[in-house]
Amino acid sequence: MFEGINERMEKAFMSLKGDRKVTEVNIAQSIKEIRRALVAADVNYKIAKEFTDNVKDKALGTENVLASIKPGELMVKIVQDELVDLMGGQAAGINIKANPGIVLIAGLQGSGKTTFSAKLANYLKTKKKKNPLLVACDVYRPAAINQLSVLGEQIKVQVYKEEDNKDPVSIAQNAIEHAKIHSFDVVIVDTAGRTAIDEAMMTEIRNVRSGINPTETLFVVDAMTGQDAVNSAKAFNEAIDYDGVVLTKMDGDTRGGAALTVKYTVGKPIKFISTGEKLDTIDVFHPDRMAQRILGMGDIVSFVEKAQEQFDEKEAKRIEKKIKKNKFDFNDFHGQLKQIKKMGDIKSLMGMIPGMNKMTKDLNVDDSAFGKVEAIILSMTPHERENPEVLNMSRKKRIALGCGHNIHEINMFIKQFDQMRKMMHQLSKGKNMERLMQRMPNMKGR
Repeated sequence: MFEGINERMEKAFMSLKGDRKVTEVNIAQSIKEIRRALVAADVNYKIAKEFTDNVKDKALGTENVLASIKPGELMVKIVQDELVDLMGGQAAGINIKANPGIVLIAGLQGSGKTTFSAKLANYLKTKKKKNPLLVACDVYRPAAINQLSVLGEQIKVQVYKEEDNKDPVSIAQNAIEHAKIHSFDVVIVDTAGRTAIDEAMMTEIRNVRSGINPTETLFVVDAMTGQDAVNSAKAFNEAIDYDGVVLTKMDGDTRGGAALTVKYTVGKPIKFISTGEKLDTIDVFHPDRMAQRILGMGDIVSFVEKAQEQFDEKEAKRIEKKIKKNKFDFNDFHGQLKQIKKMGDIKSLMGMIPGMNKMTKDLNVDDSAFGKVEAIILSMTPHERENPEVLNMSRKKRIALGCGHNIHEINMFIKQFDQMRKMMHQLSKGKNMERLMQRMPNMKGR
């Protein structure tokens, strides 16, 4: 996720390496690279220009105040804050307080509406302890009702359907009455989409919305379509004034244009992101965490939250202590790998771990290739797995023979593991960001 913009942003910050203080001259190239990174990420040039102008103004505004802060560190902090603001500032909740809460799902055909509807039902059932009812109101697409029924069966959520009824308004209304009678506290209405935006489609979704008065209306769009996604979001919002956006197929989005500019363009928050086909691959959208991922910092908070669902509390505390002491070893890493397999989409989760993107890129690690990393670790002795620092050249050569990989791959893996461990250790202490925050308390207000 966001591989392209991450690499370009890193290049922008590297241009400041070695400089001792912020000046208009030394940030000029960095600002230019940041703007290029945003445009390459399919961000509208006008938005990219406004963004970098803000970054430049705030960086120059600290020229005389923050002489002891390295320009590279300062620029990362400013860009991170600006990215968070651009994407909405803070996570936006979903309104399901009524009994029942009614969630209307809208979007273009192929955006992943039906799959997301099931994911949302599963999320509300497992994470929020709700009793959701799925409603099949896509009366046009072949097998749409059957698809929702199959997904509902997989997550053990009831699906309300009227296969002989072609009026989505009456189906939705009848479903709500059914929910009230049978004690369902959330109703999720999956509506029909079209291959393009047209007036008939907009009229129908407006009729459904006015007929059921939902507590929440979500627009679902494919993140991989970039600015087309933003344009669709704008058109739908003008037609039905929805409450929030859902970005699907985020695992395939290497640019990030939709995530970066939907809130700015439409004025409505991104509420959820969806990755992969598995029905538990749905996350609340957190602008601050997403900014960290875009800047290559990972998203350790989200990773820990997911890990806590798999680890018991005792194990989680043990790992935390080892990270803080910089004693995280290959045994711990191998244990994390095994848990990751249970946690969801591999590539998406890898992006949450600081430094892991580079490791997986160099080793070409994906769902099917996880065994390669495990083979390297399992070719080490118990002593080597517990003490990564003892891995000299003769030990590496033996490991390479044992796992069937060349010495370059072994060196690369160990190097990236060491970088990952150091970054996790630094983040666990939080000193860098804490120091920056202490020295620029008023920067965001400038």
